[in-house]
Amino acid sequence: MKTYLAISLLAVAASFATTPACAQQLVPAGSEIAFTSKQMGVPVDGKFRKFDAKVAFDPKKPETANIAFSVDLASVSLGVAETEAEIAKPDWFDTKKFPQAQFQSSSVKASGGGKYEVTGRLTIKGTAQNLVVPVTLTQSGGNTTAAGSFVLKRLAFRIGDGDWKDTSMVADDVQVRFKLALTGVNAL
Repeated sequence: MKTYLAISLLAVAASFATTPACAQQLVPAGSEIAFTSKQMGVPVDGKFRKFDAKVAFDPKKPETANIAFSVDLASVSLGVAETEAEIAKPDWFDTKKFPQAQFQSSSVKASGGGKYEVTGRLTIKGTAQNLVVPVTLTQSGGNTTAAGSFVLKRLAFRIGDGDWKDTSMVADDVQVRFKLALTGVNAL
């Protein structure tokens, strides 16, 4: 059930795909990928502890952005060791066969006021889906924060196979939230 939440988090990672011309560095200490799923109507929160991004983004030329994002699916944290062990199994993330979720951007479009729409392909558990993620960039000092949220459909990625396909037990929608800190982004 909580495994399904973890997939949401992966989706958040995918939504971070906003980058073009200059290479930036992810600041893990200031970054987070979190998700909320519902199990029998009760919200369940989780996050991923390990993820990485290769980002090239110039705010003046967002159409040239390129981002590749990966999330270590075994790094899911739900606060319950038993649930985290369950999520690694084949019905959920199948982390032995599919250790990472990956996102590759295909386009970035400016919406004005530091807002962007990042389009790309998210692959989880061997299934790829196109995704459009709204991202807001803010800057303070030498850091840029990319933040946003979106809804991920877990069943589209085969997260929660078998008995877990019943959406009355675990909802199909997973709310993914992300905040990614970057260095090296030019002024907006």
